[in-house]
Amino acid sequence: MRSLLAVVAATLLLSACGTTEAPVAQEVAAPSGSASASAAPITLTDARGKQITLDKPATRVVGLEWGEVELLVTLGVQPVGVADVKGYGTWVTAAPLDPSVKDIGNRQEPSVDSIAALQPDLVVMESDDSGLITQLEKIAPVIVAKGSDASANIERMRDDLTLIATAVGKTDVATKVLADFDTALADGKAKIAASGSAGQKFMMADGWKDGSKISIRPFGKGSLVSDVAEQLGLANAWTGEVDKVWGLGSTDVEGMTAVKDENLRFFYSASDGIDVFADLAANPLWKSLSFVKQDRVTKLPDGIWTFGGPLSSRQFADALVKAYTG
Repeated sequence: MRSLLAVVAATLLLSACGTTEAPVAQEVAAPSGSASASAAPITLTDARGKQITLDKPATRVVGLEWGEVELLVTLGVQPVGVADVKGYGTWVTAAPLDPSVKDIGNRQEPSVDSIAALQPDLVVMESDDSGLITQLEKIAPVIVAKGSDASANIERMRDDLTLIATAVGKTDVATKVLADFDTALADGKAKIAASGSAGQKFMMADGWKDGSKISIRPFGKGSLVSDVAEQLGLANAWTGEVDKVWGLGSTDVEGMTAVKDENLRFFYSASDGIDVFADLAANPLWKSLSFVKQDRVTKLPDGIWTFGGPLSSRQFADALVKAYTG
């Protein structure tokens, strides 16, 4: 899993899925005197199937992947350390970090020494790197979240949020976040249906340039953003091969000519300021595509993390609703 993310990081500077509205995370602070304040021991089972026991809910948490970091902040827990703080701030706006959060290196090779210096009582990660896990377990308990599952990504996201919420004693907050997420999707689906757009096709992709070659990474069926869009009543136009974990495909401009639906809307993100799709404006093949000719190309607001949690997924849903109903 970590090796795939390393490829993503190298190609999209996601070392690597905002709006101008206030972060939704502000709505979900834990109620005073709730179960979140409990100091009782906690036993849970992570994505490895490993049982972990904590003496009390963790408060000094280090996060190695942005998806899990977003979940922590959503729950009202600011990590003491995060891998690639600057990158997180660029790509994730739904759940901002406090200035006090320390950078502990990049996501592919975090600094074990920097993590140890923070004296965490929990490390949250998503990885099959057993060597790194062994090093980190000498410092603090480690919880491994699944991170993605193209067979059921929204349910996987719910499970990851609940797992982390249990570890930090914030299960009540998680329940509210998920209820709000369900309501937002239901409201968005109703708006799209009312606009007459139910069942219409969408496509979401990232892109990057290697020399003169443009590579395109479609978010196929099973990706988190595809699952969100389908919950809104839309249909994914990309039918090419995708991997079984992230639901991501691979193509180029020529390969995009196979996507022919006349009502298709195309969405993409370029939060780092590298907009390869804008650079394609003079490309004859790109200009021949139906969604380009009909001006149905939408650049997402900066900072919507397409591999995030309920708050980033709500941002993405809002962007889709705006495009189909505006």
